[in-house]
Amino acid sequence: MKDFVIVKTYTYPYEYAILKLLLDKEGISYFFENETMIGVFPTYSNALGGINLKVHRRDKTRVLQIIEDLDTSSHLRIV
Repeated sequence: MKDFVIVKTYTYPYEYAILKLLLDKEGISYFFENETMIGVFPTYSNALGGINLKVHRRDKTRVLQIIEDLDTSSHLRIV
C-alpha cells in the first residue's frame, strides 16, 4: 500500500458511487480509506478527514482525468 497515493477526498459515500463503477470499468486498482467507518457513522466524516480515494501512483493521472471528465462533461452526476 506504500505505492498508493491520495487522489481526492470525499465527505460521504454517495458522492463517488458512479466513480467506483468507472474505475472498475477501467481496471484501475483503488480503495477508499475510512469508507466503512463513515458508512456506519456518517457524522465522523470531518473528524476522520473524510473518505480518501487512494490509487496506485502509475494510475494517478488517468484517475484525475476520469474525475475531471465526470465533474465537467458527464451526464452521470449525483445531485
